[in-house]
Amino acid sequence: MDRGAGAGDRARRSRHHQDHPEGCGARIRVDRGLTMQPRGKIVVASQHYPPDTSTTAAIMAEIACRLAAEHEVVVLSGWPGALPALQTGPGKPRVVAIKNRMAGKAALVRRGVSELLFAARTFVALMRELKAGDVALTVTAPFMLPYAVAAAARFKGARSALIMHDLFPDVLVMAGLLKPGSLVTRTMRAANGLMFRALNAVITIGRDAERPLLSYAGMTRNKIRFIPNWATLVPAPRPVNSDNPFRKGFSARFIVGLSGNLGFTHDPEIVFQAARILKDEADIHFLLSGWGIGFERLKQLQAEANLSNVSFVARVADTELEAFLAAANLWIIPYRKDVAGVSVPSRFYNLLAVGRPVLLVSEPEAEAALTVVENGLGWVVTPGRADQLAAAIRTASRSDDDAIAARAVKTAARFDRTIAMNAYAGVIDELLRTPHLSEQR
Repeated sequence: MDRGAGAGDRARRSRHHQDHPEGCGARIRVDRGLTMQPRGKIVVASQHYPPDTSTTAAIMAEIACRLAAEHEVVVLSGWPGALPALQTGPGKPRVVAIKNRMAGKAALVRRGVSELLFAARTFVALMRELKAGDVALTVTAPFMLPYAVAAAARFKGARSALIMHDLFPDVLVMAGLLKPGSLVTRTMRAANGLMFRALNAVITIGRDAERPLLSYAGMTRNKIRFIPNWATLVPAPRPVNSDNPFRKGFSARFIVGLSGNLGFTHDPEIVFQAARILKDEADIHFLLSGWGIGFERLKQLQAEANLSNVSFVARVADTELEAFLAAANLWIIPYRKDVAGVSVPSRFYNLLAVGRPVLLVSEPEAEAALTVVENGLGWVVTPGRADQLAAAIRTASRSDDDAIAARAVKTAARFDRTIAMNAYAGVIDELLRTPHLSEQR
C-alpha cells in the first residue's frame, strides 16, 4: 500500500554512528544539462527506508529524493511507519510499503525466511509497477533482493542497477559463516552469475570491488560504476578538548576510539588483545561504544579480564555524535582478513571529517586502506596481528596529530554528498537512454 504522513510511526530505531541530513528536505545542487531528460520512471526497492534511521535507509532516501528532482520515482520500502514531513508531497518519491517482518541478526534461519518472503513480495510489486523503459534500482540488503529486482526488470523490459554495499556470498565466507566450496556457496555464486548477466549496472562504493565482481560469469567491467559514500558531518578540524564530556574521567592523554556496528565481518578480539598488550601504558585508554555481535563479545571479554584501560559508553544520541567522534585521538576500524572487495566501512568518512587519523585492520588493497595510505591519514595493519595493532597505536600516540588532521579534513571534503548524488543521477540517465551502459563506451 502507498504510505503517507498519516501512517503510524512504528519500529523506529535509534542512530549512533551516522548523522544523516534530512533527505528530500536537504539542499542538493542538481546538475541539469541542456538536453531533455529521458522519459521513464525509477523504481527503488529497499528493505531499509525512512522512518528507519539506519545508514542504508538514509543513503537510499538521499538517492531517491535526488532522482525525484528530475524523474518520477516510486520506492518499494520494507519499513513501516510515517515518513518524515520533508519526504512527502509534490516532487518527492511515492513510497509503497511492502509487508515485511524483521528478525534479529542472531536468528539466522528466521531472518532468512523473512528476507525471502520480502524479496518475493517485492518481486510481485515490481511486476506491477515496472514498465518497459523504466529503471529498477536496489541495494544488497537483504542479499536475496537483487535477484528479485534483476528478474522482474528482465521480465518487464526495464533496466536494472544494483548498489553493492556487500558482496554475497563472499562476505559470508569471509566471516566464516560459509565454506568456500560448500553447496550453498556454489549455488549462490551460480545465482550471482545469472543476476550479474541480467543487471545493466553495478554501482560500487569501493575500487576494490572490481576484482571480485569480475570473477563472476556474466559480469563485465563496463557495467561497473564507482561512486563512494560521503561524509555526513561538515569537514572541519575539531581540536582535542579536555572539556569534551566523553573524555572526562580519563587521566590518559591519548584516547583510542571504536564505534558503530561490529558485525560478522569485524574482529573485536584483536582490539581487546591490543588493549591487553597496552594495559600498563597509562597514557593510552580505549573508549568503546557501539552495537552488534562484536560489541557483545567485547563486553564479555572485558567482564572476564576487567582491564583498567578499557571503558564502554552507551550508544550516543545524534545530537552528541560530533562531540563523541572528536573525543578520541585515534579511531580503529577492525576487519577480519579477506575484507577487500566485499565491504566498505560507512563510518570511515565521518572520522576523517572530524579530523582524526584512522587505524585500519585490513588488507592494503581494500578501499578504506587505499584511501588511508594514498592520503597519509593513518595506519593499516594486518588482520589478526594484535601486536601490529598495539605497535601502531603506540606510534599514533607520538605522531603529529595536526598534520594528519589537516589531511583528513581535506580528504573528507572530496567525499561530498552532492557529487555522489549527481553521479547516481548520471548513471540512471544513462540507463534510461540505453539498455546497456556498454553501448555508450
